[in-house]
Amino acid sequence: MRLPLLKPAELNSAQKALYDEMRAVIATRFSAFRSVDEHDRLIGPFNASIHYPEIGKTSFALTLAVQAMDVVPAGPKEIVILVVAGFYKSAYEIYAHTAIAQALHMPLDRISALIANIKPVDLNPDEAAAFDLVYALCRGGPLPDATWRLAVAAFGDKGAAQLIYLVGLYAYISMSLNGFDVPVPVEG
Repeated sequence: MRLPLLKPAELNSAQKALYDEMRAVIATRFSAFRSVDEHDRLIGPFNASIHYPEIGKTSFALTLAVQAMDVVPAGPKEIVILVVAGFYKSAYEIYAHTAIAQALHMPLDRISALIANIKPVDLNPDEAAAFDLVYALCRGGPLPDATWRLAVAAFGDKGAAQLIYLVGLYAYISMSLNGFDVPVPVEG
């Protein structure tokens, strides 16, 4: 881990304001996985955000904005995030979104396949459209028109856009986690 965990009492005013905002959201939206340690220090991508609040505030706002589009259902959303996390081999992202997928009752064999970037055979057409979009974008280059049209048919224009933004957002988060060498929290 390249960034030490920051104690709430050690934060400057910009860090503290972001810390408080993140803690409020974490309490309501991110309860399936650990994002705070036993000393109330933020872990995962949240720790990097408070180290550099000028970036952290903006990236957190982007996360909330993409989630607020609220078109794509939770299952296909997690398909996208797990494929991105697996593509980048982002340990903390895999940990966090495996927990969310399990809370959604996604079978472990499906979770494992998604992390390995293998298309599960039991996906419904909407889930398959989400998988195809994220799989294509992770490999680089323009999204094929047929893949775009399938995503639009499944989720509408705004939903297809949300899928694209999810891929970009979680690629950024995964790369940041990898760059800062953020570990999976030790359960205990």
